[in-house]
Amino acid sequence: MNQQASLPKKVKIVEVGPRDGLQNEKEALSAAVKIELVNRLARAGFANVEAASFVSPKWVPQMATSSEVMAGIERIPGTIYSALTPNMQGFDAALAAHADEVVIFGSASEAFSQKNINCSIAESIARFEPVARAAKAAGLRLRGSISTAFGCPYQGEVSLDAVADVVRRMRDLGCDEIDIADTIGVATARKTQAVMLRAAQEFPLPQLSGHFHDTYGQALANIYAAMEVGVAIFHSSVSGLGGCPYAKGATGNVATEDVLYLMNGLGIETGVDLDQVVDAGQFISQQLGRKGASRAGNAIAAKRAG
Repeated sequence: MNQQASLPKKVKIVEVGPRDGLQNEKEALSAAVKIELVNRLARAGFANVEAASFVSPKWVPQMATSSEVMAGIERIPGTIYSALTPNMQGFDAALAAHADEVVIFGSASEAFSQKNINCSIAESIARFEPVARAAKAAGLRLRGSISTAFGCPYQGEVSLDAVADVVRRMRDLGCDEIDIADTIGVATARKTQAVMLRAAQEFPLPQLSGHFHDTYGQALANIYAAMEVGVAIFHSSVSGLGGCPYAKGATGNVATEDVLYLMNGLGIETGVDLDQVVDAGQFISQQLGRKGASRAGNAIAAKRAG
């Protein structure tokens, strides 16, 4: 059977490096560096860039400059600039900063929810009801993100029904898109397909996205497996920014350059210029004083250097 026929002709890549990637970095970066990174990524052609997080700077110091970043970026028409908003205070800040999309989040693991935000899954979703209503009233896109959908550092296995339950709750809040995230990077290809197909019983498949971490080196295989069952939106982080706080020394988000190299090789349209993303990855890696985590990015940069 020719699997090529079952792959999408076009995918949307959501670039999460400036938010999800940088938030785990210990090295404080200036707003100017973050603005430059967002601008480089938007110019490369991403339809959606996760640019900011309006959370307490006490918890995520790296995101303390989010208002400054949102005020300083060059807005490219048609590009969605997203911001994470954990509560109404965060939502008000995102609205004031002219975010195009607000992101709310929940966990598919009860143990993770309790350890991470000190409340049950049901309570965490209930807290987002006013944010969801306000987003809709303001005409903003609303995205829901479901962490630990493939496995949890505290409870291990996460059932398909548990994932479906949170997808249903997010759907009922009015989410336009829902991310299914492998927070600790434990998913493999068959599990990926099972989770995505179960989620699609509760929410339209074209509006589901895969957010894979590369902790065990499975992210690209999982993206391919997800495409085989019809998923066509994926999250990635330039230069593989962002470690995995639950696995010592592990990589976090799959690198955007690697995902683009895969898509280009498959003839799948992304609308994103790989060379410009390699440049952005080299830029932010230099700012952080280390080599980037993207294999394709580093190989292309080395080839250029001759």
